[in-house]
Amino acid sequence: MLKQDESMSKLIMTLDGAVIREYPIDKESLSIGRKHGNDIQLNDLTVSGRHTLIVTMGEHVYVDDLGSTNGTLLNGARVAKTLIKHGDVIQVGNYQFTYYDDEEMEYEPTMFIQAEIEETQVMDANAKPPTMATQGERLAGVKIMNGPMAKKVLELRKPFNTIGFNGIKMAMIARNADNYTIAALKSNKLRRANDSPMINGKPITMDALRLKENDILELAGTQMQFFYFE
Repeated sequence: MLKQDESMSKLIMTLDGAVIREYPIDKESLSIGRKHGNDIQLNDLTVSGRHTLIVTMGEHVYVDDLGSTNGTLLNGARVAKTLIKHGDVIQVGNYQFTYYDDEEMEYEPTMFIQAEIEETQVMDANAKPPTMATQGERLAGVKIMNGPMAKKVLELRKPFNTIGFNGIKMAMIARNADNYTIAALKSNKLRRANDSPMINGKPITMDALRLKENDILELAGTQMQFFYFE
């Protein structure tokens, strides 16, 4: 068993660029597969019953493929048992798991869009704009400008859309009748002052601010451009 006072690493699970769930690595062996009984069960026919393990040995963490049919990819390459490091991306079927080491995160905060299934839809940057839900309303989105999700577009079609990183919700984008506004969400979990959300180089406050075409939002070094669909 891992000691409770040790820094706890984690896996961030994404599907098509959307963050689905965060899994702490709080045991010596974490199993991933399609069958019931795995620590992380995936409803994906391309995933084997018992597909791969995340194994902690002392200060090191390994990914260990269990002879799966379609293999386990690490940063795009098929692997067997391999040491993983902060920021590595493990692919199992259609799902991706980004490995985060808490000790490394103290110095290198990494942005994630909190694309909650009920709030935000992730689209390809080259996809056609969606049909308007209500005639006359303007639908907006944000395009990610850099980082691992660069060129992805998030459609902001729900009344409230949250954005953040490392599992922390940091700001709320609200869809109103004829505009969109953004406001910061109070959080006591920020590690550094410069992790705070920004708009056009200025801090986002808890007072709602109307968003304009081509506004640049920034969270922990990741930039997003706000725009309206044509």
